[in-house]
Amino acid sequence: MSKLNRKSVRQRIHFRIRKKVMGTAERPRLAVNYSNQHLYVQVIDDEAGNTLTAASSLDKSIEGAASNVATAAKVGALIAERAKEKNIEAVVFDRGGHLFHGKVKALAEAAREAGLKF
Repeated sequence: MSKLNRKSVRQRIHFRIRKKVMGTAERPRLAVNYSNQHLYVQVIDDEAGNTLTAASSLDKSIEGAASNVATAAKVGALIAERAKEKNIEAVVFDRGGHLFHGKVKALAEAAREAGLKF
């Protein structure tokens, strides 16, 4: 039996979500991941196995890159802008096993306000 810790529990939740959430060329998957220091977001076409666009708190356009709610909102707006450039209007949201709360919620709301539909 595996050790019960936050990482393994989150991974199990993420695997359960990934059984249902699938990105296509018409409606790719918006995958969110974060560490203690940074946020990472990718728009993925799972059928082709390609990352269509990505954004993170490491980007030069985002100042004060901490892993917090304010930065998450900036990253959400940035990924929506980059998705629009690639003519992506609608996505499937993949919270990556994290709770839809705090950083994940702020990122999702900023992406919706910037024009992504999910």
